[in-house]
Amino acid sequence: MKWIKTLVIAACMLTLSCPAFAKQTDYFKTLQERLVSDGFIAKGIHYLYKQPGVDFDVDGVSLYFVHTESKLNYDQFLDPKPIQNAKNYMLTHKTRLTEAEKNYGVDREVITAIALVETRLGTYTGNRSVFNTLSSMAALGDKNVRNALWKKIESKSKMSLKRYHTKADQKAGWAYKELKAFLNYTAKENVTPLDIIGSYAGAMGICQFMPSNIKTLAKDGNNDGRVDLFDHADAIMSIANYLKHYGWKPGIKSKKAYDVVYRYNHSSYYVKTVLKIADKLKG
Repeated sequence: MKWIKTLVIAACMLTLSCPAFAKQTDYFKTLQERLVSDGFIAKGIHYLYKQPGVDFDVDGVSLYFVHTESKLNYDQFLDPKPIQNAKNYMLTHKTRLTEAEKNYGVDREVITAIALVETRLGTYTGNRSVFNTLSSMAALGDKNVRNALWKKIESKSKMSLKRYHTKADQKAGWAYKELKAFLNYTAKENVTPLDIIGSYAGAMGICQFMPSNIKTLAKDGNNDGRVDLFDHADAIMSIANYLKHYGWKPGIKSKKAYDVVYRYNHSSYYVKTVLKIADKLKG
């Protein structure tokens, strides 16, 4: 955990004051206490939450309470240009995709289709700090933070206050587990947590894995001793391993294929689009 040791040393050397410190601790004080009680090094955690750019992501978190699947446009990936880009991708990464088919039994077209829909084949992997995203959602476990967010978004949300509190409580528990998994992953790979950018949900990499999936399902596809989901080889093997884990097999029937891809993203619209893309790529 080199980055934690580095942060602890830096925390001892640098002043603990910064312009945004008071605001950050207002939002993240209870969260930091909980992380420390769960075994994370106090000085490292406190140092992280005092860094410039670390703050409560109101815009990102609010998407959980105003976002609807009907606003998504997965059909765009069925247009000729994205399909051609996907075919080019399969040629560029032919060796890795062949290895994935051999080792995991997952069709290259399905792997590519998922990479296309998730991140446009790695060309857009998100624009939000994963650390801020997960910290902000986890901080909703504090009722004061939750009430403060509601005041900011109530005019935009169609939820009742009761429904908001119920969902916020559920998401806070989920995000806290993901935040711990994220911090453990970055420590293991010696990556600074603040450097990783992902989706508004905290998903990361070309394959958009949530941190809790990395430990058990992500793979080192290029055998460099690291798991880097922003690397195409690692992402390809990780997608393949994920689908195999949930039941993908060579010659899989269409109903079972639907069920397996649904485990990747619990959206019927998403699954149908991925399978349509895969069919186009086989044609």
